[in-house]
Amino acid sequence: MTNDDSRQPRVSDSLDTVEEALVDLWSVANTLARIPPPDDRFRVTIFGSARVTTGDPQYDDVRRLAARLSALGCDIITGGGPGLMQAANEGAQIGDPADEADSVGIRVALPFERGANPFVEKVYTHRTFFTRLHHFVRMSDAFIVMPGGLGTTLEVMMVWQLLQVRHLDGVPLILVGSMWRELVHWAERWMVDHVPPYANPEDIKIPRCVNTAEEAAAIIGTMVPAKAQEGR
Repeated sequence: MTNDDSRQPRVSDSLDTVEEALVDLWSVANTLARIPPPDDRFRVTIFGSARVTTGDPQYDDVRRLAARLSALGCDIITGGGPGLMQAANEGAQIGDPADEADSVGIRVALPFERGANPFVEKVYTHRTFFTRLHHFVRMSDAFIVMPGGLGTTLEVMMVWQLLQVRHLDGVPLILVGSMWRELVHWAERWMVDHVPPYANPEDIKIPRCVNTAEEAAAIIGTMVPAKAQEGR
C-alpha cells in the first residue's frame, strides 16, 4: 500500500486559504466600519503626550480646554492614558457636573500601562494600534492635537492623510503649538517645494495651526451643533 501524497493539503494551499479568509474578514470589517455612530453627539478627540504630569502648564491648559468643550455638550475622547490624555478626561468631568457628556478612552494594550486613567468613564481597549487609530477616526467629529511624541505624531499624520484622500471630509484637524507649525513648514519645504513635488499645496493647508488651546476651543465652539448643547 502506497501513500498518496496528492491527497494531502500542501502548506502553500493552507496559507492561501488563510489569506483569502483574512481578506474576506477585512471586507466585512470595512463594511461594518462604514456604519456611522449615532449623530446625536459631537465628539472631540484630544491627542497629546502621555509624559506631561499634573502641575505642568500644558496639563492645566488641556484640562481647561476639555472642560470648556464638555460644558458645550461635547463628548471628549482620548487615548485613555496618562499625561495630557488624563488632563483631557479630567477636564471633561469638570465641565460636565451633570454627567450628560461622555469622557471616553480608546486604549491600546501596553505592558507599561496598567489601565485607563481614573477620569475615563467609558473605555475601549485594542490589541493593535491599527484598530485603535481606526476607532478614533470612526468616532470623532473633530481632532485637537497638543504637543506630543512619536505616538501623537503618528496620530497627526494618519488623520492628515485620511483628510488628504477624502476618506475623512469636513473634520477639523487643529494643531496646537509651535512644534506642529514647524512640522507643517517641514512638509511644505520637503514635499511641496521639492521638484517634482511629493504633495500639493492644498494638502499643506489641511491642518489648522493655532498657538493656544484657547484658540482651538474657540474654533470648536463655532462648530458644535445645537443638539449637543440641548439641556445646557
